[in-house]
Amino acid sequence: MKNGAIIVGTGHAGVQAAASLREEGFDGPVLLIGEENELPYHKPPLSKTFIKDAEARPQLLRGESFYSGNAIDYRPGLRVTGIDLAGRRLELAGAAPLAFDRLVLATGSRPRKLPIDGAGLAGVVSLREVADARLIRELSGACADVVVLGGGFIGLEIAATLRAAGRNVTVVEAMDRLLGRVVAPPIGQHVRQRLADMGVRILTGTTVSRLEGENGHVSAAVTSAGERLPAQLVIVGVGVVPNVELAEQAGLAVSNGIRVDAQMRTSVPEVLSVGDVASYRHWSTGGDVRLESVQNATDQARLAARTIVGGADAYGAVPWFWSDIGDMKLQMVGLTAGADSHLVVGEPQDNRFSVYHFAGDRLLAIESVNRPADHMLGRKMLGAGFSPSRQAVLEGADALKAAFAAAG
Repeated sequence: MKNGAIIVGTGHAGVQAAASLREEGFDGPVLLIGEENELPYHKPPLSKTFIKDAEARPQLLRGESFYSGNAIDYRPGLRVTGIDLAGRRLELAGAAPLAFDRLVLATGSRPRKLPIDGAGLAGVVSLREVADARLIRELSGACADVVVLGGGFIGLEIAATLRAAGRNVTVVEAMDRLLGRVVAPPIGQHVRQRLADMGVRILTGTTVSRLEGENGHVSAAVTSAGERLPAQLVIVGVGVVPNVELAEQAGLAVSNGIRVDAQMRTSVPEVLSVGDVASYRHWSTGGDVRLESVQNATDQARLAARTIVGGADAYGAVPWFWSDIGDMKLQMVGLTAGADSHLVVGEPQDNRFSVYHFAGDRLLAIESVNRPADHMLGRKMLGAGFSPSRQAVLEGADALKAAFAAAG
């Protein structure tokens, strides 16, 4: 391939795609393009260790020498303005077009905007990039009151971090419980109680109608019930929007993300898509999903590289996720869609328990709080397509391991 492969996006998916192309023996040019002027870095620490440590630096995904040493042409600070599919080239802002034989779109997602008065005030921040984390770190060091809009992973991670640093923190969530879209009620209720015990105020079933400011900087959030919450910093964590605009303008199929097949190919086979932006038919649930996780991003990127060099494997990775919220390490494996029952095992009062989700007799997913062994065994069981009996789950780890070993 004379023009080689171009990868748009320098998150976990984009960097893994570039690395995997070389690992798979791809010997054509590999260009990695990103809009940020940073070396690619890990995103998860931004909501935790990074914002509480004034000296913290981004944790690089790969050292600078990795790119040059593997003949990966990394080009930061470039914005793609269009895709010419007929001519197989990328249009760039302020730079000459780039030709490609294969294109990988790892364009990720962006925070959903807050459609209320005052959303444009200084001190109203969403977290997606290291520049956002630096701003949160700077602003939080000089404020007393923080309001977090959204009770998802990112919002709660930040809420716990800033409360531990001594800030007055209020979380406002529109749904009737925290983490309502991502975990089972027992997990969400447990997280709520632990955060409340830390001193985080939590308002569920509540929205913010407007933000007020003084001298252009946010000073308060006013709830739908009319309560005025003092705030010198407002964190907006109300979800994300997939970055599909380039694909859509080029005529690629789009539906809650860029549509891909089981080999990560878009509706134009020479163009692939991976990571948060990719929407696909999930092998386990049979439904269309778009997963936002490091695991999904890296596994899809590895498969896309194999596809480019001629592989025909179908994507079948078991999804897993994690979140660190205060003293709770949440780990999730599998997808709960279709579950009709669950078992809770462990010691919720000791901040250590797991929830096993079943559809009939089939194990679909496990959600754990500070029980990493349950999570790791769950990844093995689900990866092997093994479903333990409910009795084995209730009897504990030894019984589960024995049942799994016997089935193998």
